[in-house]
Amino acid sequence: MADQAQKARPGFTGAAEKLIHGWALFGGFVLLAVVLMNVISVVGGVVWVPFPGDFEMSQMGVAIAAFAFLPYCQLTGANVTADIFTANASPRWIGIFGFLASIVALGFSVLLLWRMYEGMWDQKDYGYTTAILQVPIWLAFPPILISLLLLAVASLITLIRHGREAKTGEPAQ
Repeated sequence: MADQAQKARPGFTGAAEKLIHGWALFGGFVLLAVVLMNVISVVGGVVWVPFPGDFEMSQMGVAIAAFAFLPYCQLTGANVTADIFTANASPRWIGIFGFLASIVALGFSVLLLWRMYEGMWDQKDYGYTTAILQVPIWLAFPPILISLLLLAVASLITLIRHGREAKTGEPAQ
């Protein structure tokens, strides 16, 4: 799988893979910013004043980062798996299991995309904000929606890849 992720593919698949890798890096930067903010808050609490609302921003940042990693995990096969069931399986069966898992991932990504989109508008319509900083909660939703859209794209890519594996019995190139 690692070799597949590193090869530059042409067309839509290659562009989607590059975008998914970049989005995962964005998630890493968001998580790094959350860590730095917490360090500043802790140090500030000891020597000066803590960063107000750090836990609110941490919640939003970690949620954004976690969703940003999902498409990359789907694309590269880095999701949690129970290898005990596939340890002695043939490449064809592993392809079939991967195909079925990609269908489930696609279904969940589309379902979550739809419901989170509706939830974003509810949060915006009701005017929900964080308690201390009064940041509108709906602002965390657009990057999460982008992540879910990319998860659906990654699921389609892996669906096609695992479909070929299931059909031929050989790992897709």
